[in-house]
Amino acid sequence: MNNLETRELFNKLYFAPTENDVEKIVSGNHDVFIQENWHPLGKNYSNFGVIENQQSNPIAALIEKLTNSIDAILTKRCYEENIDPRSAEAPKSMDEALKLFFPDYKEWDLPTFRRVQAENIQIIADGPPKETSVIVYDNGEGQYPHIFEDTFLSLLRGNKNEIHFVQGKYNMGGSGGIVFCGKKRFQLIASKRYNGGDFGFTLIREHPLSKEEETIKKNTWYEFLKIENQIPSFPIEELDLCLFNRKFSTGTIIKLYSYQFPSGYSGFAQDLNQSINEFLFEPSLPIYTVDKKERYPNNKVLELDLYGLKRRLEKAENEYVEKDDCFSEEFKDELFGEMKVVCYVFKSKIKDNDVKNSKEIIRDRFFKNNMSVLFSINGQVHGHYTNEFITRTLKLSLLKNHLLIHIDCTKMKYNFRKELFMASRDRLKDGDETRTLRRYLGDKLGASGSRLSEIEKRRKDSIAIESGDTQELLRSFTKNLPLNSELMKLLNQTFKLEQKKEKTKKNEKDKVVQKPEKEPFIPQRFPSIFKLHSKNDSKLEVAKIPINGEKTIKFDTDVENQYFDRIDEPGELKIALLNFKQNVASGGDRQGEIKDIDDVFNIAKSSPKDGTIKIALNPKKSCKVGDEAQIKVTLNGTGTNLEEILWVKITDIEQSKQESKKEIKSDDQNIGLPPFNLVYKVEKEGCLSWDKFSEATNEPIGWETVMCPIAKGDELESIYINMDSTVLKNFKAKYRNAAETQLELADRKYIASVYFHTLFLYTITKNRKYQISKENKNNEEPVEISSYLKDLFESYYSEFILNFGGMEEMMQGLGD
Repeated sequence: MNNLETRELFNKLYFAPTENDVEKIVSGNHDVFIQENWHPLGKNYSNFGVIENQQSNPIAALIEKLTNSIDAILTKRCYEENIDPRSAEAPKSMDEALKLFFPDYKEWDLPTFRRVQAENIQIIADGPPKETSVIVYDNGEGQYPHIFEDTFLSLLRGNKNEIHFVQGKYNMGGSGGIVFCGKKRFQLIASKRYNGGDFGFTLIREHPLSKEEETIKKNTWYEFLKIENQIPSFPIEELDLCLFNRKFSTGTIIKLYSYQFPSGYSGFAQDLNQSINEFLFEPSLPIYTVDKKERYPNNKVLELDLYGLKRRLEKAENEYVEKDDCFSEEFKDELFGEMKVVCYVFKSKIKDNDVKNSKEIIRDRFFKNNMSVLFSINGQVHGHYTNEFITRTLKLSLLKNHLLIHIDCTKMKYNFRKELFMASRDRLKDGDETRTLRRYLGDKLGASGSRLSEIEKRRKDSIAIESGDTQELLRSFTKNLPLNSELMKLLNQTFKLEQKKEKTKKNEKDKVVQKPEKEPFIPQRFPSIFKLHSKNDSKLEVAKIPINGEKTIKFDTDVENQYFDRIDEPGELKIALLNFKQNVASGGDRQGEIKDIDDVFNIAKSSPKDGTIKIALNPKKSCKVGDEAQIKVTLNGTGTNLEEILWVKITDIEQSKQESKKEIKSDDQNIGLPPFNLVYKVEKEGCLSWDKFSEATNEPIGWETVMCPIAKGDELESIYINMDSTVLKNFKAKYRNAAETQLELADRKYIASVYFHTLFLYTITKNRKYQISKENKNNEEPVEISSYLKDLFESYYSEFILNFGGMEEMMQGLGD
C-alpha cells in the first residue's frame, strides 16, 4: 500500500463510530485484513489469560489509559530536558518530576492555566449515546512505528520498570481496556514520536475462531494488524482528528469501539468526569473530558477539565464538605512504613435541599462507584472499601453515607505495599497485609476518643432524649418475660439483659465545679504560636511512654484546621531525634546506631483541631524500659519555623492499670435493651422532629418511614419510631369518632408492635449470622441489618403487623 492508501485506511477506521462499522471495513477489504496480516499480541498465542485477567471494572480500565498518558507526557518532558529517564539524574518520584518539568504547576489551580495544560490529555466520546466509543489522546512522547511491538503491543515486558517517576511497570495496563471494547474487541492505536518519524497505526481485535479452530482450541487470542509485515504508517505534519481545540501532530491516540460502560452513564462531561475524578484522586496532570453536540444536543456543558477528587474536596468554596470536621493523620510504623490518611465529612444538607436530596447529590457526585475508602499510589486509586468498612470496622453508622477516607500508600515500604494490591491496580488482595492494615486503620480511626468517634458522638448527642415511656415499657416487658425462657436467652445473647448496678448518687453537699468558659478559637492562616501543652524545661522528661503502649503529646497553636491539607501553601509538622540515652542496666544488644526518630518510635501525627496539634508515640520493639529520647518538633510558618524540644522516657506498664481497663471493658458489655425514641414531623416536648433527626443521622425520614434503627457495628443502640407515618395515620382512621383513649391505645399498639418486631428481627438476623445483600446495577452490595429493617417496615410489613399482629395479649401484660 502507498502512503495515500494507508492514510485512507486509517481515516476509515478512525472515523468509524462503532464496532459494527469497523467490522464492515474489515470484512469488506479482504486484501488487507487477511489472516496472515494478523499477529498475536506480545508474540504469544496464549495471551488471552493475561489480557482478560486485568481490571474488572470498565472505568478502572480506562484509568489505565489515562495514567499511561500522564507517564508519556512526563517522559517526553524528561527527554526534552536532555535527561535519560532511566538514569540516576532522572526524578525519583512523580512529585519530583512534576516540580522539575512543570515549575509553574501551582498555576493549574486557576481554571485558565489548568485548561491549557488539560488539552494535552483528552478523553473524547464518539458514536451514538447507546453505543459510545472512546478516544484517548495525549501529547506525550509517542512511539516510532517500528517499535510498536516493543511498546504498545507487548505484554509483561516491564518497559517502565526502571523509570521511577511513572506509574506503569508491566506494560499490561494498555491492554486492560480491550476486553470492554464491544463484542469484537476492536481497538485502534496510532502514534507519532515527539521528535520525528512517521505516523503509525494498528488495529487490535479478538481473533475470531473458525469452525475448525473451535474444535481444537480452548481459548481464542488477541491479535494486531501488520501490512506487508510492517506496522502501517505514513508521513504527517498534522491531522484533524476532531480533538478539542487542536490538531494532532505528535503523541498517541487510541480508540476503543463500542465501549461497555456501566449502566446509567449519560455523558462524558458529567458522569465519566466524576468517575475519573474518583479513580484519579490526585493526578499529576489535569485532563479534559469531551462530549459532542451530535450526541447530546441539549447539553450545554460538553467539555470539562478535571484535576482529581482531592482538589474538588479541598476547594475553599466547597459547599459539600464540613470543613471543620475534615482532618488528616500521618502514620509511621515499622510494619508498613509511612502513610497519610485524610478524612472528609460531608454536610447533611446542601443549600436548599432536604436531607434526602442532599444524600442523593453527594452519592452521585462523590461516591458514584461506591468507593468510601480509597487506597492510592501517586494519586491513582489502586483499591477501595465500600461504606461497609465505616459501619462494621469503624462502627460509625451515622457517617456511613457522609464520610470519605483517602489513604495515600505512596511512601509505604515496597515489600508491604506490593502485597496490598493486584497487578491490575484496581482492587485489594485478600491477604495478611490487607487484613492487618484494615485492623490498624480500624483501631486508629475508630478508637474511642478519635476525631471520627467525636463527630459521631456529637451527632448522637443531638438526638439523645431521655424518655420515661421507654423505661416503663422495657421494665414491663422484662418483668413479664420468664427469665429462663428461650426468648429471654435469645435476647440475652445480643443485649446482655443483666441489670447494671445503679450508680451511687452524688452527695448533695458535693460542690459542682464549673469549668471556666473556653475562649472562642480564632484561626490564623499561618501559625504564630506553637508550644507544648504541658510544662517543659527541655531537660526533664515531659512524657512517660509505656513500653507496649502509646502516649499522645499535645501542642497549642493558632493555625487553622486545614493547614496540613489545603491545596494552597500547606504546612508541615516535622519530628526529629536530637539525643537518645540507652538504659545500660537493661542489657541487650542494639541493632545498629540509632540516628533517626523512626528508629525509636512509631509515630502518628494529626492535623490541627481548634488550636491543638497531637502526636502519638509508640516505642518500637528494639526499645527498652528506661530509654530516654530528646526530640524536636517543628511547625513551619511564614519564613520562620516554630519548634519545641522535649524529653520523653520509656517506662513499664503498671499491672493494676491493665486489670482495671479489663474490668471496665467487661462491664460495658452489659448494654441492656436498646431504648426507643419518638419522632414527629413537627418537634414536640421530649421528642424529635423529622428535620432534627435527619440532620443528625443523615437518614431521610418522611411519611413513608416507620422506624429508623441506629446501630454501632453489630450493636443495636436505639430505635426511632415515626409517629407521623402514613401507616399509623391509616390505622387510626379505622376508628370513627374515636375517643382520646382509643387514639392513645392505637399509639401504644403501634409503638409496641414496631419496637418489638424490630428488636426480634434484628436479634434473630444477627444471631443466625445472616448476611444481607441487594442487587445494584451489575453486582450485589452488602446491606446492613438496620438499613434492611428500615426498608422492610416501609414495604407494607408494618401495616401487616398492626392489622394482623395480635398484640392484645402483650398489651394486657404491659397494662392499659
